[in-house]
Amino acid sequence: MANFNVLIIGGGVAGMQCALVLGSGLSKPYALEKKVGIILHQRNSHLQNALFNNVLGVKPKTLGNDILSDGKEQLKTLYPQVSQIEDEKVCVVEKSKNGFIITTNKRCYTSSIVILALNYSKPFLIEGLDTYIIPHQNANPKKDRIQLKNKNFLIEEGLYVCGTIAGLRSQFAIAAGSGASVGTDILTLWNDGIPTKIHDKA
Repeated sequence: MANFNVLIIGGGVAGMQCALVLGSGLSKPYALEKKVGIILHQRNSHLQNALFNNVLGVKPKTLGNDILSDGKEQLKTLYPQVSQIEDEKVCVVEKSKNGFIITTNKRCYTSSIVILALNYSKPFLIEGLDTYIIPHQNANPKKDRIQLKNKNFLIEEGLYVCGTIAGLRSQFAIAAGSGASVGTDILTLWNDGIPTKIHDKA
């Protein structure tokens, strides 16, 4: 059974952005021994069919599917210490003495912190999280979307959410920002509560 300090569930824009921020912080003294992984649920990402013209820094007419592919390569190239777990689907997330047990269709993992970065569509098939599901607060009611109850992306101790399932509107920049926000929240936690962010500098 693989053990993580943080395991991200979901490989869309929010999950990938969170992984990039965490990966960029793993060289810091307070994070040197931390293990981060991401379970890449990309087949269910709404990015698959997206076309982007209104995202700062993204070339117009960029396809969402290309962003998903390029994002995995960017993470692998820049931060190979972040484990990318592919071809697995999460079935159960349950509390344990030291965090959470995450069961996929192939194996089990443990993690002190779990970050849910999934889309807001029904059905929601991960067992153990039912009590947190509520109607989405910022989506068209006719679309019958869901979110997980949270306060500033925190569901409960050790359990975070980002992206549309956090209750955010379905916009690339908003989802990416929420992933970055959760990433910096985790870095701050590791840094003894000292507010922390990571900037790349030349």
